[in-house]
Amino acid sequence: MAKMLWNTPEDLRKLLCELVSWESRTFTPGEREFPIKLQEKIKKLSYFKNNPHQISLHDVDFGRKLLTALYKHPKAVKTVVLISHFDTVQTEEYGELEPFAFHPEELTLKLHDRKHTLPESARIDLESGDYLFGRGTMDMKMGLATHMTLIEQASIEEWPINLLLLTVPDEEVNSAGMRIAIPELLHLQEEHDLEYSLFLNSEPSFTQHPGDETHYIYTGTMGKIMPAALFFGKETHVGEPLSGMTANYIASFMTQQMEWNAMFREHDLGETSPLPVSLHQKDLKLEYSTQTPYRASALYNVFLMKRNADEIFDLFEEAALDAASKCNISYQEICRRENISGVGEVRVIRYEELLKHANHKFGEATVEKLIEAFTDNTLLDDREKSLGIADELMIQCPELAPAMVILFAPPYYPAVNSSEDSGIADAVKVIKATAASHHANLGHIHYFNGICDLSYLRYTDSGGELATYKENTPVWGTTYSIPFEEMKQLQAPVLNVGPFGKDPHQRTERLHRKSAFVHTPSILKELLKSMMGKQSGTNSDIEMRSVD
Repeated sequence: MAKMLWNTPEDLRKLLCELVSWESRTFTPGEREFPIKLQEKIKKLSYFKNNPHQISLHDVDFGRKLLTALYKHPKAVKTVVLISHFDTVQTEEYGELEPFAFHPEELTLKLHDRKHTLPESARIDLESGDYLFGRGTMDMKMGLATHMTLIEQASIEEWPINLLLLTVPDEEVNSAGMRIAIPELLHLQEEHDLEYSLFLNSEPSFTQHPGDETHYIYTGTMGKIMPAALFFGKETHVGEPLSGMTANYIASFMTQQMEWNAMFREHDLGETSPLPVSLHQKDLKLEYSTQTPYRASALYNVFLMKRNADEIFDLFEEAALDAASKCNISYQEICRRENISGVGEVRVIRYEELLKHANHKFGEATVEKLIEAFTDNTLLDDREKSLGIADELMIQCPELAPAMVILFAPPYYPAVNSSEDSGIADAVKVIKATAASHHANLGHIHYFNGICDLSYLRYTDSGGELATYKENTPVWGTTYSIPFEEMKQLQAPVLNVGPFGKDPHQRTERLHRKSAFVHTPSILKELLKSMMGKQSGTNSDIEMRSVD
């Protein structure tokens, strides 16, 4: 039997540190280079030396690629898809230690000389020696490293189950990698006669409150959607303020209406979604002048459990109508006080209505050119393009002002949940039993409370959300799309089991060593062992090496 490369805790630590050292911040050259390096790393395994056609790179966008590596047992059909992402967020918050952000051992050592700069909880964890600090350690290159050791052991010991490793770029921004991966999963399924039995992600376990030391597993993930608004008032000179209406005045009512609005909160399986907040609000003046700002924009974060895009847009429109009503009442009082007629009442317009009005006024060909000026602009992201398109259409249709134009801006993550699947219930029992054998404190949560690529699997909505989302997302079909129909064909249950860590996206991001290098690999191996036993109808006689 070939010697395993990544089977011991020390092997896994070295592998993680190597993966983290390949810095791969979203939209950087490192993100483009990472899967190429990873492919060469995985090709060192004997299985892929003998089956090079079963490891591949697939184009995503902007030179970025996703990687698939398939271990296929000759008699197995049942297939577990091991999902991870390799991009990370930026590192400016590390300050003088930024050069070490991607070198966990060195960063952890250097932090001992700067303990006084850390929050108390991070300082305590640092002094305990139980944690490894660094960007990407917990979110989520340890998940990828764990998947690599699983596929290595499966290929050497010839486990009677198929494992498909899928690792993607861009989870942290638009999930372009996972959206592109959906049709590729269908292609691989057909090409290799695979039966997808489980989509297993290994995003890290997030704390639920300060001081929480529980290692969680997740049988679903919350969705996220981003309603947006363009506020269009009436310009004037600051010397004649009553001759216009600032967009900031209009926007203030909408933000008051949206921030922490309990109307958007959901409850399911004893859990509650976070309240909505604004992620962006600014006026659209490009330079200083004494002209009042008459155009502004805002983005709002809304989490989902059971609701879909159609339901959220109806609620968002309701909130906008309430905000517009309050704005108009307040403005009318000012007009009466100042004895002026005013510039009119603020109306609420759906983007699809604005587009229809512009097409009727100018013709579809002219409007299409206006939109292309934004979708073809590579200097803008999809959120800027979405708001910019609505802004340009309103500039061309000032007769609609004052107004709030409501729309969707990318990204959209549908919620998904497999808690009631009988196979998942059995999996949770296996996971809990294995954790207990390691004396690990493990909890079960139905909805992962971070954004997760599992959102693009097990899609079931057949209502009106597709039309509503497409018609009110200005960049739909040009620079942004979601493969809804293909997602419906991937109906295996989802599960998220990853290592315990703390402070993702912060300079104190850290990974619990024993959870990462001992507990989680053991838990996942026992989970796959149980699935192999079910496949054969008997207990598997494959020896599952312990990393403890």
